[in-house]
Amino acid sequence: MACVTKRWIAAAASLLGASLANADTSTPAHGQTWQPSPGDVIAFDVLRQGNKFGTHIVRFDTDGGGDLSVVVDVDLKAGLGPITLFRYQLDATETWRDGQLVGLEGRVNDDGTRERVSALIEDGSLTVKGDGYDGTVALDILPASHWNVAQTLVDQLLSSENGELIDVVVEPLGRETIEAGGEQLDANKFMMDSDIDVTLWYGDDGRWLKLAFEARGQAIEYVLRDLY
Repeated sequence: MACVTKRWIAAAASLLGASLANADTSTPAHGQTWQPSPGDVIAFDVLRQGNKFGTHIVRFDTDGGGDLSVVVDVDLKAGLGPITLFRYQLDATETWRDGQLVGLEGRVNDDGTRERVSALIEDGSLTVKGDGYDGTVALDILPASHWNVAQTLVDQLLSSENGELIDVVVEPLGRETIEAGGEQLDANKFMMDSDIDVTLWYGDDGRWLKLAFEARGQAIEYVLRDLY
């Protein structure tokens, strides 16, 4: 199995334990572990077979109570001229408090199939009510939204579409130089094996830089617009 750098291991471990504990601080300097700050935006153009297919945007802010709000907006569309042949839309909001997920609201339109999920802290566990799962989960569960590098250290994720509990196996694939935000960057590469095998790239500081997978025999690639 390929190795990742010691700095990467330290960053991922830090994020797993308290990835959002200091979310109200300014973004650290290069080389330190990234923590999301209000106003941060992760914006990807999504390509299908090299052509623009849509966007995946993650926005970070604070709500009235000081909790960190993570808003995920995915909009993908394919067609012929004015005729839409495929449409995928995901709107999800994660609420984090002191490094812990305390709320999730998500809804998806997957080419006409519409599903929802809602999750809140109740009686010492996270209660999930979704079309894919209805019950309680451990408090350390992470949503399958990919921005949080800590997901490379777990074996189960919570779907932001319908609340399904997704079993994953993550394998580090070593180092690779990629283009992200218009720059050539060294990144740590991972394969996440689940219903769909997804390849993910993160910087040494834990920033999400790239994603790729294959769907319906076509190559899908996330291209980061700007470094954040």
